[in-house]
Amino acid sequence: MALAVASPSTSISGRTFSLSTPSSDLKAPPVGSFRVVDRAHGQIQSQAVTFSQRRSSVKPINAQSKRNESIVPLAATIVAPEAVENVEVEDFTQLAKGLENASPLEIMDKALEKFGNDIAIAFSGAEDVALIEYAHLTGRPYRVFSLDTGRLNAETYQFFDTVEKHYGIRIEYMFPDAVEVQALVRSKGLFSFYEDGHQECCRVRKVRPLRRALKGLRAWITGQRKDQSPGTRSEIPVVQVDPVFEGLDGGIGSLVKWNPVANVEGRDIWDFLRAMNVPVNSLHSKGYISIGCEPCTRSVLPGQHEREGRWWWEDAKAKECGLHKGNIKQEEGNQSNGNGAAHSNGTATETDIFTSKHLVTLNRTGIENLLRLENRHIPRIVVLYAPWCQFCQAMEGSYNELADKLAGSGVKVGKFRADGEQQEFAQNELQLGSFPTILFFPKHSSRPIKYPSEKRDVDSLMAFINALR
Repeated sequence: MALAVASPSTSISGRTFSLSTPSSDLKAPPVGSFRVVDRAHGQIQSQAVTFSQRRSSVKPINAQSKRNESIVPLAATIVAPEAVENVEVEDFTQLAKGLENASPLEIMDKALEKFGNDIAIAFSGAEDVALIEYAHLTGRPYRVFSLDTGRLNAETYQFFDTVEKHYGIRIEYMFPDAVEVQALVRSKGLFSFYEDGHQECCRVRKVRPLRRALKGLRAWITGQRKDQSPGTRSEIPVVQVDPVFEGLDGGIGSLVKWNPVANVEGRDIWDFLRAMNVPVNSLHSKGYISIGCEPCTRSVLPGQHEREGRWWWEDAKAKECGLHKGNIKQEEGNQSNGNGAAHSNGTATETDIFTSKHLVTLNRTGIENLLRLENRHIPRIVVLYAPWCQFCQAMEGSYNELADKLAGSGVKVGKFRADGEQQEFAQNELQLGSFPTILFFPKHSSRPIKYPSEKRDVDSLMAFINALR
């Protein structure tokens, strides 16, 4: 966990905060530190001392507790807060409503003010570096931790070092249990997630280390945004009681989760990073937007959604590693194992996509008849899609433009909804692997040709069509 000292004086909303404690005098607590409350005497014993809330009197905590071997302590600037016996229970749903239109800086300031040293920023090594910049701008002390899975890109490790030097902090890295990793790799190999899904590997390398870290906190700060993953993050509030993980006091409801940039769009995050001259991961310049472990992350192409670069072989609607599992809603008749090629929703309640007037909608009978034709007079290009799929949504504009461009050219453009009851048929008869799948039905050929590329811009699709017609 990193503990950072911001500039000596920073003003926000007319208030000025000051920090003056020398950074070399004291030691910082780990993320997993814990406190034991002696209710009979109203005192707190602690493994590690913590940051003070500014404008409050402080006193050192002298009691010693047994060291938690799973957490590595760091050196940094700290003092201990005065023990508070009566804690007011807050309605965070109401607080979220009150902060719905607040800026990320205001939300960050509120989070650090309320939780002091019992809150930390979860840093993945991507554009969520914006969280650290916002924390730095508040002028308050802050802590940062990151999950080192052992399989990150070299560029991400270099970026961690750059961030530490830029802000003068130390990130506390949480590592997976070596015995668990060894058992997984020995039994299933290094790349089992390509065959049976990423959840097991993420559980060992990410979720369990995160759980250990959060057990030493009362709140954490994430870089989740609503526009990152429409299937799982479209409704996240700016602050909430964590629905999955437990905090320092134990039990469901003991941890608060802050999402300061929930309502900010990705392009605005990047405008902020450029304006503040914040260092960024060099992978971003190579086409990577969402960045995770090296084997499970790749760059995205024109027309692709940013999350399509993560676990690209899996169900598009459940792309969460388990760190934000509470975002995934399981609906009746709409269950997913996290590793399906397509998501069966069983209904047609979503707003449809691909709505160009030059686009033909095919039903099951229509697509079956198209398959039976052995000598077609008119070539066709058809997209197999699901309206809830964010990757289908991302290419809607380019596919509509393609339909308009091909109008009157002798090539028909169509769509076939291939989820729900049609999924099994599409997988068996139409080469459906994942959404979207694009097929070209050429003249004088009975078998459709599957578009092999993930470049879904108009020029790339036109090149595919022209090469076959």
